[in-house]
Amino acid sequence: MSAHPSSRLLHAPAAAVPGVTTTSRVLSWLTTVDHKRIGILYGATAFAFFLLGGIEALLIRLQLAVPNNTLVSAHAFNALFTMHGTTMIFLAIMPLNAMFFNFMVPLLIGARDVAFPRLNALSYWIFLAGGLLLNSSLLAGTPPDVGWFGYANLTSKHYAPGLNVDFWIFSLQILGVSSVMAAVNFIVTILNMRAPGMSMMRMPVFVWMTLVVQFLIALAFPPITIGLVYLMFDRFFGTHFYDVAAGADLHLWQHLFWIFGHPEVYILILPAFGIVSEVLPTFARKPLFGAPVMIYSGVLIGFFGFGVWSHHMFAAGMGPVADSAFSIATMLIAIPTGVKIFNWLATLWGGSIRTTVALHFAVGLVALFTIGGLSGVMHASPPVDLQQTDSYFVVAHLHYVLIGGSLFGIFAGIYYWWPKMTGRLLGEGLGRLNFWLMFAGFNLAFFPQHYLGALGMPRRIYTYPADAGWAAANLASTIGAFGIALAVLVFIVNGWRSLRRGAPAPADPWDGRTLEWRTSTRSGARSTAPVARRPPAFRPPSAPVRRTRRFTCPRHRTGRC
Repeated sequence: MSAHPSSRLLHAPAAAVPGVTTTSRVLSWLTTVDHKRIGILYGATAFAFFLLGGIEALLIRLQLAVPNNTLVSAHAFNALFTMHGTTMIFLAIMPLNAMFFNFMVPLLIGARDVAFPRLNALSYWIFLAGGLLLNSSLLAGTPPDVGWFGYANLTSKHYAPGLNVDFWIFSLQILGVSSVMAAVNFIVTILNMRAPGMSMMRMPVFVWMTLVVQFLIALAFPPITIGLVYLMFDRFFGTHFYDVAAGADLHLWQHLFWIFGHPEVYILILPAFGIVSEVLPTFARKPLFGAPVMIYSGVLIGFFGFGVWSHHMFAAGMGPVADSAFSIATMLIAIPTGVKIFNWLATLWGGSIRTTVALHFAVGLVALFTIGGLSGVMHASPPVDLQQTDSYFVVAHLHYVLIGGSLFGIFAGIYYWWPKMTGRLLGEGLGRLNFWLMFAGFNLAFFPQHYLGALGMPRRIYTYPADAGWAAANLASTIGAFGIALAVLVFIVNGWRSLRRGAPAPADPWDGRTLEWRTSTRSGARSTAPVARRPPAFRPPSAPVRRTRRFTCPRHRTGRC
């Protein structure tokens, strides 16, 4: 079953559209309300911010490569890690996920567009405004330098009298408005605009994870918005929400921030889980093992995500009752996450594996996120957390979750859906080089940081003495960071070659089983055939009967009864 031939190329080359000037083409992109173009705008903008955040990360690693380094000052280092964290979370990973939400979700559910196309376009332009405002602080010479978490009272006028924190406050508020607008749009789209016959349990897992993420955004962003409003009032109008001398409690900011901050982790990682749940069945030639359970586990992760925020505050002195409650909740949330890991492995087991680049990145996520998850479970124990908090062990854990998880999942989605989005194939050879450089560079960069944290290296320090015993691991970490940068460069080359002279993609290059491969990407063209069941199983007509040592079962395609 193949898609409409027009889905092979999303946009015709300029030469094929006579009479269309460059100005009109640019204007058509600036005024578009087409979900596919808005998705591409999100992706291009997010990738530009991703490169900027990567440059900031390389400067951080260069400063820490050797002891007593003076490449950047302490103040510049504070600004670098603040901008790096804020950029990667709010301006890179979230909008890269939004690229897939915008482009793929309407195709996956058989809708002509999102529910509110103009609101969708507005959310993109508000996102762009927030990102540009944040980075204009660099041009103004006053980048935020209080950490991406903005702990009070570092953000008070007494300790940050300039415009640094003001840029940060207003940028995050603007970005929050964009995110909530988009969340409402996608909730309405998924709940109300599915193709005939596509019940909730017939939706692809990626659409389910998208729906969970939108509810997380709609519920998690209000607390951080209120926290930022309180901070704005303290700085501009003389209120005392975070003024300890006036009787305030600094824990207020930490609670408001982490009530948002921990669901934000799942806002970043659940889309990657959904992507992997689409990629693995396609290239294992098997249905996703336990698909309903995968859906329920994703919903449970989103639900439990609101009950674990204070494990970030075990060192804040909340008392034994609160510590015990959040410790138990943190252990519980590992259960649905572990269910996903085992179901992915069961999907691969006994499958007819096609080792495409998308599969490489999907399997890489499974491996790396497992490491990050295991180090996270350690922090469910308050005594262990007290030893590791504010050390480089936590830095390693965070990056194994957000790079080993989110970024590897995003790259899996890019290599999987690139033919649908561009009509061309990415090079598999360069893609494999991209994966192995990123996989090796990532582990070289961040695995030694577990060791550094165990040795007592605090996070957020800009230099260290030569006799601390941290030099070798920091140098290895810096080399690994440049390995990641080289992998990103290989991806850029691969993407450029694909767009310029890449092989045209067939309508369904992977023999996928979800609806996007059955529909055209022409504006407004969608399949109207009713969806009668979940995506069909993979049954290649020439698949050999698999034999085991004991016997062969001819009735089952795997050879096992």
